Amino acid sequence: MPMVKRRARSMQVVTGFAVVTALLVAGCGGSDTGSAATTTKRPPQPTTTTTQPTGDQKPAAVTVHVGDMKFAPAEVTIKAGETVTWKFTDKVPHTVQGIGDKAMGINSPIIDKGEWSYTFTVPGSYRYLCSLHPEMRGTITVQ
Repeated sequence: MPMVKRRARSMQVVTGFAVVTALLVAGCGGSDTGSAATTTKRPPQPTTTTTQPTGDQKPAAVTVHVGDMKFAPAEVTIKAGETVTWKFTDKVPHTVQGIGDKAMGINSPIIDKGEWSYTFTVPGSYRYLCSLHPEMRGTITVQ
């Protein structure tokens, strides 16, 4: 009997070792194409969060200047499908952050110089602010 118990115990140890090894090897696999989340203070270049419509006609563009701690003009009216570009020329960095559920997609990175654009496809009123300077506010009305 002692030989049977010893053999069973050895089998448990070997099986446990095999399971742990398999789990470690599976966790170290190189087939994952995703990347770990990283945080940066400032992105190297501003990006557009929406795509441009396709077709022969290019949507009209409106520019909002970000300088002197304000958005100018603070209120803009455009048609659905048009793009608003914020041009950053202030001495300090700013963002364009939508206010409310309807404006959730409006979310620029922190930018000190450069441009960021957003194409509005759905009619409505979109309020936004600079998340670094909440007193800076603007409204885009899409017809």
